[in-house]
Amino acid sequence: MKDFEKTILAKYTPCIFKSEDELLSALAIVHVEFVLIHPFREGNGRLARLISQLMALQAQWPLLDFSIIAGEKRQPYFSAIRQGLHSDYEPMKAIFSEIIAASR
Repeated sequence: MKDFEKTILAKYTPCIFKSEDELLSALAIVHVEFVLIHPFREGNGRLARLISQLMALQAQWPLLDFSIIAGEKRQPYFSAIRQGLHSDYEPMKAIFSEIIAASR
């Protein structure tokens, strides 16, 4: 957790970016890395979504609507988390792009 705070959180928060693409990258990386290090299977997604909400608010974006990752979209979300094991954040970035679009 200390490494996460020093490397990931320090780099991407406060979440003040000039472009939506930078915001998407920050959200994707922080979300995936947090889920991967969180020690409990239950609760890590809720806390990761809360961190994402705070980052969006820092960036002066609206509250994020995570309802799109429910139901059939759940499996692509889990797949995007697994891709993060290989530092491939593009799938999660695409999911956050959908989340932001649904949140406007």
